[in-house]
Amino acid sequence: MQVIQTPFEGLFQVIPTLFEDERGWFYEAYKTNTFSSLGIHYNFVQENQSFSRKGVIRGLHLQKEPHAQAKLASVLIGKVLDVVVDIRPDSRTFGQVYSCVLDSVRRNMLMIPEGFAHGFAALEDSIFQYKCSRVYNKESEDGIIFNDAQLNIDWTIANPIVSEKDRQLPSLEKFLRKSVISPD
Repeated sequence: MQVIQTPFEGLFQVIPTLFEDERGWFYEAYKTNTFSSLGIHYNFVQENQSFSRKGVIRGLHLQKEPHAQAKLASVLIGKVLDVVVDIRPDSRTFGQVYSCVLDSVRRNMLMIPEGFAHGFAALEDSIFQYKCSRVYNKESEDGIIFNDAQLNIDWTIANPIVSEKDRQLPSLEKFLRKSVISPD
C-alpha cells in the first residue's frame, strides 16, 4: 500500500497493492493495522455508498463538531473528481481546495481528516463509497455551495446535475460567518 501526502496536513491519497492473475484481482481496501502503521488512526463506524450518474455533483458536505467526521473515500465503479475544502481555522491551508480523481481502475482512496467540506463530481456513472469515523448526525449536517465564486472549483462538468438541497448551501464566506470559524 502506498500513501501519498498532499500539501494539506492529514489529507492523504492511499493506493492499495493490487494482486492480479488470470483469475482477476484482489486487494485489501482497508486493514486497521496497515493504516495505523502508515500513521492513519481512525475507528470507522459507518460506511456509505451512493450511485451517481455522469454529470452529478454532490456536496460540499460536512458534519460540524462535535460530530465532525474523518472519511476514507473510494470509488467501487466508475470515476469521480473528489474535492475537499480545508475549513480548519488553525490550518495553514485554511480555505484552500484540493481535488483528485478517484477511480475503480486505480482503486485509489482519499483519507480526509475532520475539518474538511467534501464533495465529488461523477465523471462517469459511479458507485462512491466512504467510511466515516463518526455516525451521521442530522443536526450537525452543513455544507458549502459547490459553485462558490471564492473557491472557484473546476468541477470539469459544464451543466452539472445538483440537488436542490445542495443548491441552497451557503457560500464559504456565509458558512464561516454563521459558524464563527475564521483564520487567525
